[in-house]
Amino acid sequence: MSAATDRMPRLLALVPYLLARPGIRIDQAAQDFDVTPKQLRKDLQLLWLCGLPGYGPGDLIDLSFDGDTVSVTFDAGMRRPLRLTGGEASALVIALKALAETPGVVDTDAVGRAIAKIEAAAGAAEPAGVVVGNGVREHETTARTREIVREALQFGRAVRMRYYAASNDRITERTVDPMRLLIVQAHSYLEGWCRRAEDVRLFRLDRIDELDVLDELAAPPPHARHSDVSDGVFSAHESYPEADLVLEPDARWVAEYYPCEELAELEGGRLRVRMRYGDESWMVRLVLGLGGRATVERPGELAVAVRRRAAAGLARARHLSITGGQ
Repeated sequence: MSAATDRMPRLLALVPYLLARPGIRIDQAAQDFDVTPKQLRKDLQLLWLCGLPGYGPGDLIDLSFDGDTVSVTFDAGMRRPLRLTGGEASALVIALKALAETPGVVDTDAVGRAIAKIEAAAGAAEPAGVVVGNGVREHETTARTREIVREALQFGRAVRMRYYAASNDRITERTVDPMRLLIVQAHSYLEGWCRRAEDVRLFRLDRIDELDVLDELAAPPPHARHSDVSDGVFSAHESYPEADLVLEPDARWVAEYYPCEELAELEGGRLRVRMRYGDESWMVRLVLGLGGRATVERPGELAVAVRRRAAAGLARARHLSITGGQ
């Protein structure tokens, strides 16, 4: 099954793609989008329900099927291919710059030409931050952290950091033997041997609060291996517990943002999903952060943990004083 996080960009790209290739075979289109023909047919069925306000027969996207081929007969104005936003252009250029500086890249000239084209296209859509190269930006603190990480990798030195772990909502002090710098899903990570955890860990650069290069040499143990990030940073292991959630219509984005299995469409636009989680406290914070727009159906212990955390928060709130002028 295609990842839920990939479906929305794919749906937006499908119409202009099909317009440029009338009568294309569905299996060929599926191959181009790296999904199964069954998944692509589901996407095409969903497109039939999308269109212009009014949502009458003449407002919705219309498709024509002829055997195993498909063509668009009404595009509802979705003729233009997707364009990069300033943030997307930034992430892409940062990734390409990191790639160009990675040993073993054969055609660095091609990477440089791609960077120049994206920077030129970014134009006035520059996000706030600090300039990376000529045309796009990233946050100043993250850029400085990246340079320190590169220095540590270049000279083979260990680092000491204060790191915020989102999984358990804590800041910890760690000494790390750097192994490599990589970018996964538009975020930069330091991969290294964490002496505190005694294992290989990925540290997101924008969550590193303080970072110092030490005088001692980095020395990951011989058995340390690079992480498999082919499916992203978080891999829902089969041993992780599962949670069944019912999402209100304005919380359905959770199924697009996190790895979920969609179980059922419910009345009123609600959605039942199943997702695995490696840390209960993280899942509790996710549910509470949705502000009542998600209901835990199972496991029971997760529902109890959510109620307890909510009750504790309400108890603390009752003791807060309200200040301010009229």
